[in-house]
Amino acid sequence: GLFPPDEVIRKRLLIDGDGAGDDRRINLLVKSFIKWCNSGSQEEGYSQYQRMLSTLSQCEFSMGKTLLVYDMNLREMENYEKIYKDIENSIAAAHEKISECKKQILQAKRIRKNRQEYDALAKVIQHHPDRHETLKQLEALGKELQHLSHIKENVEDKLELRRKQFHVLLSTIHELQQTLENDEKLSEAEESQEAQMETEAKQ
Repeated sequence: GLFPPDEVIRKRLLIDGDGAGDDRRINLLVKSFIKWCNSGSQEEGYSQYQRMLSTLSQCEFSMGKTLLVYDMNLREMENYEKIYKDIENSIAAAHEKISECKKQILQAKRIRKNRQEYDALAKVIQHHPDRHETLKQLEALGKELQHLSHIKENVEDKLELRRKQFHVLLSTIHELQQTLENDEKLSEAEESQEAQMETEAKQ
């Protein structure tokens, strides 16, 4: 079957490149050259010669157009390469930025952890008196301990005195008891002697 017009145009563009019909012009140029060679009259030859010049001009124009398009494509490729390099540099910079951000995040986490530990220590420290207050308390306790030591020494001295006095009292009581016992023995001896004397007198 026949191709639709759009399909024909598409195939023609694919064959001719940019659709300028360069192959057709070359074919026409060859045919014009053959006709010019085989021309019989001067007028026909001049006419074929003008056609060949016209076709050559069209070919040169098309060639110049193609070169311009080629140069434009080269510049476009260079521009694309520059854009590609810029994109690569941007990607590398983005990776470096991401790496730096990761380091900053880790550092922020460490700082946050340290702050939490510092806050916990601060709360513990707040529940305890400061050094100056502690030294004052220690000084007061030292004075109280010294006072208690003096009291202890005084009590020990009094106890020692009382012990000595008690010892003297016990010795006195013991001597008194001995004296009483001796007095009692003397009284019994005297009473016995008097009784014996009375008995002898009665006899």
